[in-house]
Amino acid sequence: MGKLIKNHWARLIVLTAALYQIAAALSGFFWPKIFWDFLTTNLNPAVRPIPILQILNLLLGILAFAWEWPLPIFAFAETAMHRSIEARLAVYPLSALAALLLYQGTNPGIYYLLGMGVYFWGFSEGEVVCPDPWSLPRRRTQQVGRV
Repeated sequence: MGKLIKNHWARLIVLTAALYQIAAALSGFFWPKIFWDFLTTNLNPAVRPIPILQILNLLLGILAFAWEWPLPIFAFAETAMHRSIEARLAVYPLSALAALLLYQGTNPGIYYLLGMGVYFWGFSEGEVVCPDPWSLPRRRTQQVGRV
């Protein structure tokens, strides 16, 4: 059996969350609603009359999708930002918060939290994100020294 590469699994979870967040933002333009409106109505100006939260969710969803599945035409895959798990662990809580505030975005918010947990698990075990997307990390070569 092979070893589970946690950053690949987390990448799939966050890709799902990003696509779902984009869909939630688009449906939020037609049916604006804050998830927490049963507790307070103070957050309602974030969704209507100006759709600030929907636009924020749309931009964060597109950013997460582009970050997790970088296309070669954008030349983002070779950058240090793409290989950084720490940067992902800093940005994805903001995406999860924005998604959890929108009524249609509660599921992507939960998926982001799950993906961050798996990324942290991989980070704590010393995994690295490869510069080439969906590739395996190279094994370290053992140098045999002479005695």
